[in-house]
Amino acid sequence: MTSPLAPDAQVIDRLRDALTAASFTVDAVFAVLGPDAHAALGRNETVPARRATASGDPLATLVRLFQLGDPVARVAADRALPGLVDELAAAEILTASGDEVRALVDIRPYGDEQHDWWVVCDLTPGLDAGPVHVDGTHVLGISEASSSLARLTVRPPVASALDLGTGCGVQALHLADHASRVVATDVNPRALAMARLTGALNGVAIDVRDGSLYEPVAGERFDLIATNPPFVVSPPDGERLVYRETGFAGDDVVRRIVAGARGHLTPGGWCQVLGAWIHPADGSWQDRLAAWIEPTGLDAWVVQREEVDLAAYAEMWLADAGHRGRPGYTERYDAWLSWFASEGIGAMGFGWISLRNAERSTPAVRIESFEGPVAGPVGPDALAWAAAVDAGQVQAGERDVLDVRWQVADDLVQHAWGPVGAADPAVVTIRLQEGLRRERQVDTVEAGLLSVCDGDLTAGQALDALAVLLETDGDDLRDRYRDTVAEMAAEGFLTVTTRS
Repeated sequence: MTSPLAPDAQVIDRLRDALTAASFTVDAVFAVLGPDAHAALGRNETVPARRATASGDPLATLVRLFQLGDPVARVAADRALPGLVDELAAAEILTASGDEVRALVDIRPYGDEQHDWWVVCDLTPGLDAGPVHVDGTHVLGISEASSSLARLTVRPPVASALDLGTGCGVQALHLADHASRVVATDVNPRALAMARLTGALNGVAIDVRDGSLYEPVAGERFDLIATNPPFVVSPPDGERLVYRETGFAGDDVVRRIVAGARGHLTPGGWCQVLGAWIHPADGSWQDRLAAWIEPTGLDAWVVQREEVDLAAYAEMWLADAGHRGRPGYTERYDAWLSWFASEGIGAMGFGWISLRNAERSTPAVRIESFEGPVAGPVGPDALAWAAAVDAGQVQAGERDVLDVRWQVADDLVQHAWGPVGAADPAVVTIRLQEGLRRERQVDTVEAGLLSVCDGDLTAGQALDALAVLLETDGDDLRDRYRDTVAEMAAEGFLTVTTRS
């Protein structure tokens, strides 16, 4: 029997066929809209997209129906979704009245370099500067946060993966591409239904379960956990929007995920979190996160991507909930700032936490801020950091980094400049081109070291050779640059050699 957001398997198969026949994909939609209308739609402005979809063909109809939230003529809907309108209406995906059809949910094209997927979520609120109306069970679609977590997640083939707090199922789709078994959890019944439909529509097997945090997977372990939890820190009053807020105090949802990770990771397993954390007004956020991580015994790489002042933070989330411009907005704003002050909160941080069950006696923990540019996936950076830790124990000190045969990262480039006609450059910098695009100024010894790090020599042997060339003491050079080598390895400029 058809129930809300749960059409039977035959209807789902026919819907998939209809979307495929209409070429309802990211690339095809972009081609129809063009860059300007596509960019405007990204700003929640629909007029240019409406002008670009006047043809009435099936692809244009699907864009108007789902992405613009427009009513379409019944004849156009039947042409785009042949024989499906009534059955999708019975499943509360569409509503049909007379000669008009509207979407009740968004079926959004989504994909990567290898896949064309569709994601089922709630319609985008606040289009064309209209009022934002979202209730507590609203299911967010593809967002900057979900895309960021997808780029962060490591992608080796694994037996099992957990999408904790799945929402509409975006991460589960990615995980299913390299995990034999995927479990997805959420506390929002509407999100669970949408995640199931997302999986079924894409022919992807996802074990969707109801429950908070690790409760639905008690006693189970996974090779990979990916989570974008509801991390918004807000005063404990008013309606909670499930996609962004929990009933936990402050940033405790992120702390609980960190604290519980080890009990649900296989040896070598990863838990990767996109989250937010409090900056204490009278303390260090780094020390605060280190206190979360230390009891776990896990390796940890924390990257804060942004620090946000409290006024900007309150404005952002009040606007997200639709309060801006409505009666009571200034009172709500003031209440948020008063609550932050009463809780001793000085600012908010956003970023990534990557935990790894390396099962070592002294875990490697790196906590840093990086607000620079990022290009492409960051998962390879996490894997490279873990490999560097394993090879050189760059923080645990169990092996001298100078005994490792490092090689420069494949995407590392060097820039040198100085006065015209000078024999030598005044400044030499190195920069990574992929992932975290780190940049570092290097001196003569560091530049020379990098030039010979091709996996044949250990870092120590390279420094010894440089000592001879520079006519300086080799032991002194080793002592002075040991920490530099460790730092360049931790930051990805040096990687573990792939040579046998």
